Amino acid sequence: MPDLRALGRLLQLGSANLPVGAFSYSEGLETLVQQGHLQAAPDLRSWLEQHLHCGPIRVEAAILHRLLHAAMQKQANSLEYWDAWLAASRESEELALQNRHMARALWRLLRELAGPDALPVQYAPSQYASVFALFAVVAELPIVEAIFTYMHSWLANLIVAGVRLMPLGQSAGQTVLWELQDSIEQVVEFATSARDEDLFAWNSGLAIASMQHESLYSRLYRS
Repeated sequence: MPDLRALGRLLQLGSANLPVGAFSYSEGLETLVQQGHLQAAPDLRSWLEQHLHCGPIRVEAAILHRLLHAAMQKQANSLEYWDAWLAASRESEELALQNRHMARALWRLLRELAGPDALPVQYAPSQYASVFALFAVVAELPIVEAIFTYMHSWLANLIVAGVRLMPLGQSAGQTVLWELQDSIEQVVEFATSARDEDLFAWNSGLAIASMQHESLYSRLYRS
């Protein structure tokens, strides 16, 4: 029999109903839609695919892999280092706030579900990926599946944003998610094998879109 308990924890951690506020953020997507760069499902798919292949989320997945190992081995110094590394990589105030807010919400939930004594560290990390790693370790989830869940949740959230903003039909959004499964697998493969010197991304377009978000005429999202 498969480990159904672990599967249930993975589904819970990757659920859109997880109360961390991820639905509030578009990570620059709202800017790109209003500027006319993304107008149809193929545009959204292309943008997300490029993001997965060379954007910061790819690097974040590799650091999540490091955070998972550090949490498993209770290496507080390593956890703190990679948490600070991620915090320093946020190129706009909105992206920085997103991670702090989501990390704080998931930390509160983790303490309620597992209890403070079960946590490898007693301080609240500043980055969502860091708390996600702690959650996965406390729930005894396998590393590769945890990284895949993280990526799938991130991708699904942005597709929902695209469906609302462009707008797209629900079926078109599900088609994009279906077609990008291979790209998620490639990110997971990179995450589990990347060296420290591989931790770089080409994300100037994302950073600019995020910085321009505050000046939009109207906004549905916080980033």
